[in-house]
Amino acid sequence: MASFSVTVPHELGQEAALARVTNFLEEVRRDHADRVSDVRGEWKGNALEFAFTASGIPVSGNLAVEDQAVRVSGPLSFMAAMFRGRIEQTIREELQKLLS
Repeated sequence: MASFSVTVPHELGQEAALARVTNFLEEVRRDHADRVSDVRGEWKGNALEFAFTASGIPVSGNLAVEDQAVRVSGPLSFMAAMFRGRIEQTIREELQKLLS
């Protein structure tokens, strides 16, 4: 099965980065409402297990906030694998906005 992986470095420290990223799913839901639905997630410490549907394609994965980076990864269905570059680019752009 295909997968996606995004790492976004930051200089905020884990606590400050976590504070910014905590609202990540809500911002995705708000900013991409025209393409994203069924957004859900559960935080466990500094890690988020999430899932959403983007343009009819289910996407799920894990987001981990570390001292110097935020890492997001997960499996991709066959259909979603065709859009892997776009999925990674969108996640990267949104995280860069949050962490800058």
